[in-house]
Amino acid sequence: MRFKKYILPVLLGMTIISCGTDQKDDEVSAEVRKSASAELNEYFAKEYQKDVEDVPETQTRRGMKTNYDKWDDYSNLKYAEDLEKAKKRLEYLEKIDTNTLDEETKLSFQLYKRQVENEIDDYEYRFYSYPIEQMHGLHAELPAFLINMHKIDSVADARAYISRLVGLEKVMADIIEQLKLREQNGIIPPKFVFERTLDASRNLIKGKPFAKSMESSTLMEDFSSKVDKLMIPEGEKTKLKNEAEKALVDHLKPAYEGLIDFLENQEKRATEEAGVWKFPKGDEFYNITLKRVTTTNLSPDEIHEIGLKEVARIHGEMEKIMEEVGFEGSLQDFFEFMKNDRQFYYEDTEEGKAAYLKKAKQIINNMEQMLPELFNTRPEADIVVKAVEPFREKSAGKAFYQQPAIDGSRPGTYYANLYDMAAMPKYEMEALAYHEGIPGHHMQIAIAQELDSIPEFRKFSFFTAYVEGWGLYSEYVPKEIGFYKDPYSDFGRLSMELWRSCRLVVDTGIHAKKWTRQEGIDYYKENTPAAESACVKMVERHIVMPGQATAYKIGMNKILELREKAKTRLGEKFDIRQFHDVILTDGALPLTILESRVDSWIKSKNR
Repeated sequence: MRFKKYILPVLLGMTIISCGTDQKDDEVSAEVRKSASAELNEYFAKEYQKDVEDVPETQTRRGMKTNYDKWDDYSNLKYAEDLEKAKKRLEYLEKIDTNTLDEETKLSFQLYKRQVENEIDDYEYRFYSYPIEQMHGLHAELPAFLINMHKIDSVADARAYISRLVGLEKVMADIIEQLKLREQNGIIPPKFVFERTLDASRNLIKGKPFAKSMESSTLMEDFSSKVDKLMIPEGEKTKLKNEAEKALVDHLKPAYEGLIDFLENQEKRATEEAGVWKFPKGDEFYNITLKRVTTTNLSPDEIHEIGLKEVARIHGEMEKIMEEVGFEGSLQDFFEFMKNDRQFYYEDTEEGKAAYLKKAKQIINNMEQMLPELFNTRPEADIVVKAVEPFREKSAGKAFYQQPAIDGSRPGTYYANLYDMAAMPKYEMEALAYHEGIPGHHMQIAIAQELDSIPEFRKFSFFTAYVEGWGLYSEYVPKEIGFYKDPYSDFGRLSMELWRSCRLVVDTGIHAKKWTRQEGIDYYKENTPAAESACVKMVERHIVMPGQATAYKIGMNKILELREKAKTRLGEKFDIRQFHDVILTDGALPLTILESRVDSWIKSKNR
């Protein structure tokens, strides 16, 4: 279902589900268990394959070139089709007797059934999202997909790229219909979103071939550079480029002009109200969103209070670093020093940006050498570091990770946004690289994709609290093996954790307590050393991705809690590498199920 990951990240099962007959576990023969488990896993494989076949963009991300000339279906009808598919799957699953399954297949059943149930339940809120927004809006994501995912290794690949340029005309028309339906349901983005998204949309139709210019447009430049690398006659390259120019002018330009016209018109009806409380049944939607994102039953008020306590604790740890470096003044004074002293920033020049990327690569390489101390299981996929592309850097987030192709044809990528170097201090570089790269998202996501012990659907499951909790936990772990030697860098680690703790306060503040956008910005400015531009971007992210940012600290806290439990109960038997195997080798899991897996491991070690 399109936009699902921006609406309600899936919350899967909380307890092992038993249905079907009352046959007891000890009455089931090994042969029956093996047969029933194999049959259900075959069903999972077939249904997953159907899902992949239904989404051309996923095929491309997986390194496949089937449907290479097509886009996903962005029409409103897709929601109803997906709902019917989910209902049929649930009907099938409810006939399964889980007592006949082995333990691993029981877990897969539990995860899959809850995924289907949530998809059915969440249909009511299918329009509670912003398809066009500054973080992951389709106006920017689809061009970025062509640039980063669509490889051109042949003339056929080039023609498929051109077909996708042509196809964007229908895609944008479908997206506009989506926006109209949302408005009819009372869902309009706040005013600030329009400035950001209109700017990015206009940027895509600047330069050649849209106007007489010395510079090519973003997509024309990408297509040309890829075609130039083909080993074909120059005349054929020219012909392909001419066809791409025609597709851009005749199809992509009117597609984006139509989107721009609609957004300019809708902007007149937008308000400054930021929280989802303004939606019909907005409070119910936010409560469900928090459950989906955190995979807990924590209420907005409980999450808000956790955030306030964590902010106070981290401020105390920061004050100790102030003493260590001999800084005199208040914590706010120290924040100002860290924000404004030029020693902590690279120059906002091409040379400065290149130096940042070089240092980020070095940090990841250094950490990679230490992985044997922390992990038994490590991914085969490589990782590269890149700057966010110019056409979307103004509105994109501070940093993010792009997963590798499962066939090894594309490495994982840590993207650093170098648009505003004042928002990328040197003292945060270690923590940021550990989170997005190694041992963070790259370790967790690439390992999951490479597992051969779980069904395909589990390799690509995404539970925000688990995934982002692991990322934040990964910022902390290097300190335990001797990294963050510079106290300012350790301050940077704390500032990143503080940032995620403030998210608990601000997200719930905006969406449950009716804070304004400015109140959210002020809270970050008063409680963190972050640049104002970073504070603004973060609050605007809260607004268009409700609940998502609460997952980081909730997830990290749970992983640390589980690790401490294991250490206490196992004593000398505790092995950090084995613990990390327990966390990482089942794919992404809801936090409650993750806890049960850790408990089982502890029990097995104490036998």
